[in-house]
Amino acid sequence: MAGDPVSGLRWTRKTTEKIAKELENLNIRVSPNTVGKLLKEMGFSLRVNHKKLSTSSVSPKERDEQFAYIAQQRERFAYTGAMVVSVDTKKRELVGCFKNEGQIWSRQPVLVKDHDFRSQAEGIAIPCGIYDVLANRGLSFYRHIL
Repeated sequence: MAGDPVSGLRWTRKTTEKIAKELENLNIRVSPNTVGKLLKEMGFSLRVNHKKLSTSSVSPKERDEQFAYIAQQRERFAYTGAMVVSVDTKKRELVGCFKNEGQIWSRQPVLVKDHDFRSQAEGIAIPCGIYDVLANRGLSFYRHIL
């Protein structure tokens, strides 16, 4: 078990199966399901990481000022009839037969490579999007890097 002494948050990286096995070594027979129930009673639950810690050198006040300035400029350009666009890019993705997040309805699973090695990629793509705010129209595309 590990934890944060300040917040009182506790966690374990062991699966319920591993904990049950360790308890069995101590002559305590318990199923992984029971281990899960006991962990829940002790205040544990399955968790995922949350991106909440800021590493930016820009303070929230400065960030708010930046967004306010951008909003002012957008309104000024829209008032004059000039085009206002929003551009967005996402993280680089390997192109090839690799595992991706998400699900599809299918009769058969989609078989993909067991590892995502860059050397086995056909290339790298950067998902991008452009949105025309006034016309309410957008375009998404991939920029390929070989």
